[in-house]
Amino acid sequence: MEGEDASMELKELESAIEGILFAAGDPVPVERLCLTLEQDRDTVDSVCQKMADAYSYDRRGIRLVRLENSWQMCSAPEQAGYIRRALENRRPAKLSQTALEVLAIIAYFQPVTRAYIEQVRGVDSSYTVGLLLERGLIREAGRLAVPGRPMQFKTTKSFLRSFGLASLDDLPELASASQEDAQLTMEMETALRRLREAETAQDAGEEPGGGEEP
Repeated sequence: MEGEDASMELKELESAIEGILFAAGDPVPVERLCLTLEQDRDTVDSVCQKMADAYSYDRRGIRLVRLENSWQMCSAPEQAGYIRRALENRRPAKLSQTALEVLAIIAYFQPVTRAYIEQVRGVDSSYTVGLLLERGLIREAGRLAVPGRPMQFKTTKSFLRSFGLASLDDLPELASASQEDAQLTMEMETALRRLREAETAQDAGEEPGGGEEP
């Protein structure tokens, strides 16, 4: 009997999580799920991972993905074509080499200022930074405490989802480059190729349950 009760509680928990994530559309922090469901983090993470594995194994039309410390309900990548046709949505244009280059610099060395980006690239990057902000791939992250107080930028959860990353730890490793390293350009080019491959692999997209992908 106790086993049946535990099973029922698990089913109710799965149902509640599924409903919350579907209604939210956006990533929901694990802490918020724990507070709402009155469960500890290990339990919530375990149930979410179990659901994610089940959706994937059963080839369902939806997926549950982890983005750092949050969970999000998305449509299955392989169904993206049908979804866009049905909803008449079009995927935003692929990122240019310039945009990928700026995005990679921000991703690897965040938070960074526009001046630092331009120092690495050697050209004005204001337009590209604005484009990435508009696409929701980067965000403002406070001002640097130096004269002029320039704005700093960091990547967003949309960046992680767009490139199929669970966290920044999943970024392709830069073997030896640092912010001052002479090998930075070579290492960054390798990383850019990997990011472009990741973007191509994600070209089918994972549409969030509550709206269009950024």
